[in-house]
Amino acid sequence: MNSKDLLETAVRAADDKRAEDIVALDMTQVSLLADYFLIVSGGTTRQVQAIADAIEEKTKAAGGPEPRIEGNKDSKWLLMDYGDVVVDVFTPEERQFYNLEKLWQDAPLVDVKDWVQE
Repeated sequence: MNSKDLLETAVRAADDKRAEDIVALDMTQVSLLADYFLIVSGGTTRQVQAIADAIEEKTKAAGGPEPRIEGNKDSKWLLMDYGDVVVDVFTPEERQFYNLEKLWQDAPLVDVKDWVQE
């Protein structure tokens, strides 16, 4: 599974759990950390966990790697490191606090509209 396929699988899984404000950043020209960052919001800590669980389940089923995870079931944020793809799942308040989109503002957005339902 290449990094773009992994990103698509993660976006679709997050969308299936009603993640909000799904943003994917193409990091290939701005950082050596990963090819893509995926940033999504869940309204509650329970939804944050449900989104992360769905992403982990769907990427594993698609043959993706096992992620390294930071945060726990009661966290207002979780970071899932798949190597070439890093997924951040936040409550809206935590997302605003960390403001990763501003931190990585030089990274181009990935068009994910075909991967999410309206």
